[in-house]
Amino acid sequence: MLAVGRNLAPLEVSLTDDPQVVKDAATEDYTTHVVPLSWRSSKKSLSMSWYSLVSGMFYLVTAATLAAVVGTTNTVIGIVLACAVFGLFGSIISRYSTKTGLTVALISQRLFGASGSIVAPLILAATSIYYAVFESSMIAHAFHASIGFLDIRIWYAIAVAMNLPLVMGSIRRWMDKYNAILLPIYWAGLILVVVLIARGNDTAGWLAHAPETSIPLSAPGWLYAFFVYLGVLVLMMFTMDFARFGKPQDSRTNGIVIFGPVFYLFVYLANGLIGIYIAYAAGLSGEVSSTAIVDTMIAVLGGWGLLLVWVTQARINTANFYEASTNLEGLWTRLFRIRLPRVAAVLICGAITYLFMLTDVLSYLLVALAWQGAFIAAWVAILLVHIFLSRTGDRHGLPEFRPGRLASFSAGAWIWFASAIMGIALYQFGGSVGATWSTPTTFVVAAAAYASAFTLQTTSVLLRRADDPRDEVADIWEARIKCHVCEHSYIAVEMDRDPSATGSPAICTACASLSTAHRRACLAEHTAAATTSIRT
Repeated sequence: MLAVGRNLAPLEVSLTDDPQVVKDAATEDYTTHVVPLSWRSSKKSLSMSWYSLVSGMFYLVTAATLAAVVGTTNTVIGIVLACAVFGLFGSIISRYSTKTGLTVALISQRLFGASGSIVAPLILAATSIYYAVFESSMIAHAFHASIGFLDIRIWYAIAVAMNLPLVMGSIRRWMDKYNAILLPIYWAGLILVVVLIARGNDTAGWLAHAPETSIPLSAPGWLYAFFVYLGVLVLMMFTMDFARFGKPQDSRTNGIVIFGPVFYLFVYLANGLIGIYIAYAAGLSGEVSSTAIVDTMIAVLGGWGLLLVWVTQARINTANFYEASTNLEGLWTRLFRIRLPRVAAVLICGAITYLFMLTDVLSYLLVALAWQGAFIAAWVAILLVHIFLSRTGDRHGLPEFRPGRLASFSAGAWIWFASAIMGIALYQFGGSVGATWSTPTTFVVAAAAYASAFTLQTTSVLLRRADDPRDEVADIWEARIKCHVCEHSYIAVEMDRDPSATGSPAICTACASLSTAHRRACLAEHTAAATTSIRT
């Protein structure tokens, strides 16, 4: 490949994957890189990995708890509305993720700037760990209640340790196969629980269950139920990280079946109805809790019930630990400018999860999730608005995400922080009205503010840089360019020129994020270009 521009070092281009990069991807999964088309997964493989999120005690308990507060009818209306909204959002975000191949961390650089984006992987990693704490606690409780001869703290350690090996591989090499085996067991087990409960209990009228006492909710019951589900918008961030492995030609099917409305009919509606049925048909009204539902499953199925609980929690924890470890890996790299191997990230997440389990986690878990939920709601709103207003991308039909071409902070970063802080304040100090309306209010405010400032956001975040490697190859998705730092080849989509080195040789996104010299040189180039433009 011939060099273009000002005495540039020639690019080392190839049209096949770097063998070492492919080997690393077996565990690293392109965590800090764009996913090339050659590493994309089939619809079946991707669906099995993503559908690990279908199983979770959280969904059963949430629906049963809401039914106790607002009644079954209102709960079902709220769930159906949540399926429609989440299905639409998931479809939009999955198609965008497939098109760009970007993670939450990488797209956040475009939205909030090279430095402003660092909060996004931090929040996603923390939220994923909190969910892992909840699900792992259910596994530990089930084993302790059924077997019991070990201290609960030992069962906590066992519950965490059982999950970690399952997420040390890539989505397409292990998670899909593992979850494909367990998915039928999950649904068969739940159906069997329902059938056995129906034989020995009076189940008439469970769909018409009304709350025994009235609680001020500051919203109609069905809307309150919908707002509760809206607090789980973190699934949209999960979608961004998983859908990047989809094949472009499968975008429509994936957007409907895997990440869209079909998925949410299973995860919210089917799980919700089963959760309500188990809780109330089994006579657990007034005692709705995760442990009560676990105990009921074990009581009905015996040893098979223990297997069902393990399958339920282990499946969803593969997704929780995967998200936690990949985002921790990216966060560690950005903070300490040292690469953290994926296996090490998984072990750190496991250790943090176990330490949280040893504390009175439920006393602060819900508050922590509410605070993080404000940032997540604002992030999702901003991303959706960005997708709508930036359909043609910045260059080559893509958003600019390369750290050497972005300012440290953008107008979007301040909008994100301000709207999230407003949501937290509303939740903390707004009484029942604030607690109920904080998430939708945060979402609307963030979306409106970002839409209003979109032009300013774009001009404030994009640096003026010349000599783009993308312009030097015929196909940015097929050409691989060697990085002068790590000496590995990645697709041209993510490659940049490094003005801190002689001849501005090519540098990959991951190495660019680690180099302070590269950052300083890019900012200097931008300043010089801006000054020249003003003079002319």
